[in-house]
Amino acid sequence: MKYVNQPVRKTDAMSLVTGKPVYTDDLAPKDCLIVKVLRSPHANAWVEDIKTGTAEKVAGIACVLTYKDVPQKRFTLAGQTAPEMSPDDRLILDRHVRFVGDAVAIVAGETEEAVDKALKRIRVDYRVETPVLDIHKAKDNPILVHPEDDWKLKIPLGGDNKRNLCASAVEEHGNVDEVLAKCKYTVERTYHTRANQQTMMETFRTACYMDHFGRLIVLSSTQIPFHVRRIVGRALDIPASKVRVIKPRIGGGFGAKQTVVAEVYPAIVTMKTGKPAKIIYSRYESQIASSPRHEMEVKVKLGCDDNGILQAMDVYTLSNTGAFGEHGPTTVGLSGHKSIPLYGTPKAFRFAYDVVYTNRMSAGAYRGYGATQGIFAVESAIDELAAQMGMNPIELRKKNMIRQGQVMPAYYGETANSCALDRCVDKAMEMIGWDEKYPRKDMGNGKVRAVGLAMAMQGSAISGVDVGSVTIKVNDDGFYSMTIGASDMGTGCDTTLAQVAAECLDCELDDIVVYGVDTDISPYDSGSYASSTAYLTGMAVVKTCESLKKKILKKAAEYLNCSEDDLEFTGKTVRRLNAPEGEQAEITLKDIGNKAMCFNEEALQATESHTSPVSPPPFMAGAAEVEIDKETGHIELIQFAAAVDCGTPLNENLARVQTEGGLAQGIGMAMYEDVTYSDQGRVHENSFMQYKVPSRLDIGKVQVEFECSYEPTGPFGAKSIGEIVINTPSPAIANAVYNAVGVRIRELPITDEKIFMGMK
Repeated sequence: MKYVNQPVRKTDAMSLVTGKPVYTDDLAPKDCLIVKVLRSPHANAWVEDIKTGTAEKVAGIACVLTYKDVPQKRFTLAGQTAPEMSPDDRLILDRHVRFVGDAVAIVAGETEEAVDKALKRIRVDYRVETPVLDIHKAKDNPILVHPEDDWKLKIPLGGDNKRNLCASAVEEHGNVDEVLAKCKYTVERTYHTRANQQTMMETFRTACYMDHFGRLIVLSSTQIPFHVRRIVGRALDIPASKVRVIKPRIGGGFGAKQTVVAEVYPAIVTMKTGKPAKIIYSRYESQIASSPRHEMEVKVKLGCDDNGILQAMDVYTLSNTGAFGEHGPTTVGLSGHKSIPLYGTPKAFRFAYDVVYTNRMSAGAYRGYGATQGIFAVESAIDELAAQMGMNPIELRKKNMIRQGQVMPAYYGETANSCALDRCVDKAMEMIGWDEKYPRKDMGNGKVRAVGLAMAMQGSAISGVDVGSVTIKVNDDGFYSMTIGASDMGTGCDTTLAQVAAECLDCELDDIVVYGVDTDISPYDSGSYASSTAYLTGMAVVKTCESLKKKILKKAAEYLNCSEDDLEFTGKTVRRLNAPEGEQAEITLKDIGNKAMCFNEEALQATESHTSPVSPPPFMAGAAEVEIDKETGHIELIQFAAAVDCGTPLNENLARVQTEGGLAQGIGMAMYEDVTYSDQGRVHENSFMQYKVPSRLDIGKVQVEFECSYEPTGPFGAKSIGEIVINTPSPAIANAVYNAVGVRIRELPITDEKIFMGMK
């Protein structure tokens, strides 16, 4: 192939590395009001009185807004297809503040200095109540995070705000308890993952202004432009037709920007004042009032027979959604649906969960989206079962892993039509030198090295829900304009989708001009999340190209005065297969494009959408080598090897950097990153001085290889890659630690202190 599966450079690479103005704040109107939010110092309190008069008198202040000034219809900030599975539990501003950092008032002014001064002059009287901070005490606690009567869950998912339950469910296949009772070997363990911050380079930011038609224009760093349009409309209680969302370049999202964290604040300021307004979150705000990964506690029960064949799997997840329910009911599902199906042998499985409200910062979407937490638990438990049996954990996995062609009952009954997981395991073992290094090697001087491995799966879009759409038109001179609704957030989808189009249309890549997302212009797309873009929007590109080629042939037949059946599209031209002597044998695409500009009744453009009844999972195996000082417990990651099955990569260069970036984030989750709270509900890690994000020096040698499969439902055999790559570091490193010193770490992050104390 000419472009697909080729290492094409990102189309915007030079603009980004040369500092061209491409991001939200670069493009915001120069006369924007500066918007900031007064945030609650209490985890659970009611605003009894709020005085803003002195703040409003500060020179340059345009408005000070409180709960009295905003609509009173509840909504959700979760970027999900309507009807959202997350509960309507928010107001722009509420009398009831539910975590330290919750919004109390909005201040907008001409300068940052004026706004900061005004914020200090607002006087608030709070009725402080005891917060619910412990996930184990949240369910059925008499202290309610959401006592309001207008709380609403639009889809029945087991939520009950009067029980502090955001969602709850049980799913069972076979009789798990009966099967477990007959198993020769069983293991039952509990694993705990804490919240993690996405720490994208570009913090949350949005600029808003009114156009000359009186419509609200929202310029935002977001993954979900079409959902932003709907959510902002609901929040402001205005029709969505009055909102237009434009997405520039995004300096990273990783799921954080699948939640409408900041957009509503400048939006309501602009609606109230008629003036342009913008908000830019500080790093401090992004650490204390954003949308981190859900804290989860996962209990796993496994049972197998004498031969090591898994008979039953039982997973229960307790998830902490924090103060609000964004993505709470959906992330938790992946903790079971993306971990249990890794194994194809069990006769029975059960997956149950509770998602609870607490007075902590609201959680949201983060790369891996619940699968990361569940896979840490299940892949750790598999190693613990192997240790109990005295079996090599690789052998146990090979006896039980899902293989191509098998049905996955715990994955909505889908069939693994493209699965190279067995080859991924073999490749990762080869890359790490497993046979020579397992289980451990004494390095002398009190140090020991060991290896550990884990498997993972994810998905490709949300089956039966997500939609990708593309419009392509032929311009004069024969080049193409391609308008997409998918949000490039640094992943390079503008490039990979152009590659697919160039391949389908048999043209040069430079002939495809890609336009970013503008909800007034772009065809509808669910957004860039759930690993959907390459798989879903890629197929929309394929379908659109086929439709457009038919239109080109029809127009060429008109110009060449012949039948469409007698024509062949070659990319640059349309050629007659059997042209009579003396008649025109072909016409160039350039001429077709130019001719269509005059006396033409049919636009040379096509729009197609694509959705999928299945979500083919990518697979991977990751292997870690660690070195531990037995005197101090100090751990160092020596190398990490990853073998990934993402179908056929559309662009191996971009797939590789996606993998490397995801591994770095996974290693951070495994070893460094933590979100902890004081007894009053304050986040301790409110800056990069406290929140430990790994640098390139902290992640050891990273190796990435691809074990290709062919996904029949994807574009040119492609599946997703964006999320799968974060899922293996935590269990692989935990398994390596156990192999090194016999200490099983079941609570992330894996620190020197935990290892040292475990050895005592």
